[in-house]
Amino acid sequence: MSLNILQLSIVHRLPQSYRWCTGFTGSRVEPVTQNDSSHETRLIGLKLLGHNGETVLPIMDKLSQALSDIDVASTVVECEGELCLFVSQYDEPAATCRLKNCGVAIAESVGRPPLF
Repeated sequence: MSLNILQLSIVHRLPQSYRWCTGFTGSRVEPVTQNDSSHETRLIGLKLLGHNGETVLPIMDKLSQALSDIDVASTVVECEGELCLFVSQYDEPAATCRLKNCGVAIAESVGRPPLF
């Protein structure tokens, strides 16, 4: 029995916005400062939870392929020591919808303190 690896995946949206580093478009990102007004070039990052090492890249490639199937551009780039999937902030709703439809869980940040 073969399990669909995307249905076993959980991604988390990185808490800040990013942009391509000057001269490294498509290969290196940097956080966007609060003073940066270039909204059209902002990226959001999705980090895979619960996987590490060699299993991350094939899963990220499948996530990227799922997005390219609906013409959403994405790139897998290392960020803070981990591979992350980056898409334009304008494509975030379509990207998260597509991933959810493929069975990927999207971890949401909750702004409430723990109950204990």
